[in-house]
Amino acid sequence: MGILAPPKPRGDGSTAAYILARKNCQYRHVATLGITVGNLRFGARLETERAPKTCAKVVSMLPLAAKIIQARWSGEACWIPFGEMDLDLGYENQTSYPAPGQLLLYAGGLSETEILFPYGPTMFASKAGQLAGNHFATIDEGTEQLAALGRLVLWEGAQDISISLSD
Repeated sequence: MGILAPPKPRGDGSTAAYILARKNCQYRHVATLGITVGNLRFGARLETERAPKTCAKVVSMLPLAAKIIQARWSGEACWIPFGEMDLDLGYENQTSYPAPGQLLLYAGGLSETEILFPYGPTMFASKAGQLAGNHFATIDEGTEQLAALGRLVLWEGAQDISISLSD
């Protein structure tokens, strides 16, 4: 698993989080994710200060190409199922009530491992009951498209999703 290094100043005076790459021990700038579902594009800020282990785990899974489907018990949300994948990750920055655009990683336990992608009012749950997931990223580009994402997945079914690091 990668580890987080202290924030380092960038040339423009802002601060960004850096993650130490697992294999080559070199710093790599990690500030945002690029997310594509059909013709919809989103940018998401990683919550590295509040969920450093979860962000590192998500980054280690990138680039990610999967299917996103309508959530069954959580309200206005989509999810990316990962089945019984063991992420060896505990709770950090957890919530059951994410706002639209607050992405959660649920590392398994009562239900299967997944990423929850809320597009409207959401209470994270499964057939086993209410769940809490780690809030690891927040959509900050394309928020006006969240309702369109919901309509797309609800009325047209499972969609391809890609998530990658972006600058």
